[in-house]
Amino acid sequence: MAAAGSTSGDFSDALETPILDVEGPSILHKISEHGGYAYVGMSALAAAGDVRAAEAAREMAWEQLHSGPWNSVLPIWRDAYSMACLHVARFHCAGGEISEALKVLDMGLIMGGLALRKDLESAIEKASAMARKLTVSEGGGDGFAQAQRLLVPQQFNVAEALPMESLSRKIVAKRSALSLEDFLHDYFLSGSPVVISDCMAHWPARTKWNNMDYLKRVAGYRTIPVEVGKNYLCSEWKQELITFSQFLERIQSNDSSSDGPTYLAQHPLFDQIQELRKDILIPDYCFSGGGELRSLNAWFGPAGTVTPLHHDPHHNILAQVVGKKYVRLYPASVSEDLYPHSESMLSNSSQVDLDNIDMNKFPKVQDLEFVDCILEEGEMLYIPPKWWHYVRSLTISFSVSFWWSDYRGSPES
Repeated sequence: MAAAGSTSGDFSDALETPILDVEGPSILHKISEHGGYAYVGMSALAAAGDVRAAEAAREMAWEQLHSGPWNSVLPIWRDAYSMACLHVARFHCAGGEISEALKVLDMGLIMGGLALRKDLESAIEKASAMARKLTVSEGGGDGFAQAQRLLVPQQFNVAEALPMESLSRKIVAKRSALSLEDFLHDYFLSGSPVVISDCMAHWPARTKWNNMDYLKRVAGYRTIPVEVGKNYLCSEWKQELITFSQFLERIQSNDSSSDGPTYLAQHPLFDQIQELRKDILIPDYCFSGGGELRSLNAWFGPAGTVTPLHHDPHHNILAQVVGKKYVRLYPASVSEDLYPHSESMLSNSSQVDLDNIDMNKFPKVQDLEFVDCILEEGEMLYIPPKWWHYVRSLTISFSVSFWWSDYRGSPES
């Protein structure tokens, strides 16, 4: 740990927070205007070197973030949380606790506001570099000196059970290296799904993301939110915060425990971990319609993870980087026969469990037409707005979804 102590001292000296230095007084003034006098006092003590005050300030901000529905939280308290995370991370770094510093900084990115985001990202970049340096100095290697440990082997068996009548009806059309013009004319304008092959071989992610050592090297210390349980419609479903290394160990061992599989689902991972963002490119198809990219999310988990039948408000390209998935799609025209939930928060999700359909409760489902496919590694699937889709991972699977709206804007869910 001597090496950790000396290098961490260098790091804490280099933990520059130029935005906090300039904007800090203004942020604290706004916090005091909303009654946060105790927080302001603790923050001042933290800036002067009091580690307990830094932790107390972070706890105060955390309580404010959980004082009601997320959309009712005042933005200034999200900035307050970011500020406290920067103070706490500085103390961890000074003590050689680089992994703890990264955990705190990630929480600042995930839960904090935008005002201090660049300071957080800069601190994470420095801390990540230090963590990698320490791993090498402790004999962990650089992730490439040894033979690659593959996330999904080149030869594997797909043993996952599929919903009834899967692959027995109409299969989603597949086109190789589809031109943008043909995509617009044949699929985008008509609102029809299509699988596109031979379109992402140039992505660095295609080789890097199947390498366990690479993923651990660039993201192993980072903290991520994961879902645990069959899916978000189940009562046992919950969320946890774990490190990326812990997540990789879970899915590699296929340890779903009694709580169900662990799934990194619909998370803006690439805003959080820039090294992984550099491994992918936005497909040209996502500029169709003259709109703009709405969100870029990761879907990463073991075989058997399921996203239940639902629809989304935007155009969607689902890029399958590692592994395979089964996808079933129903057009928007049959929405009422798919028995949407009546609650507004779940109105885009079906009550029908395709893995175990209750024909007495949902008799109309059996006769509905659908299209489906096995989405292979290196393929993309275009899902038009409002098309219902069910997705099941057949292997360990790492996918990226690109949501975009056209110039008219996509209909709201």
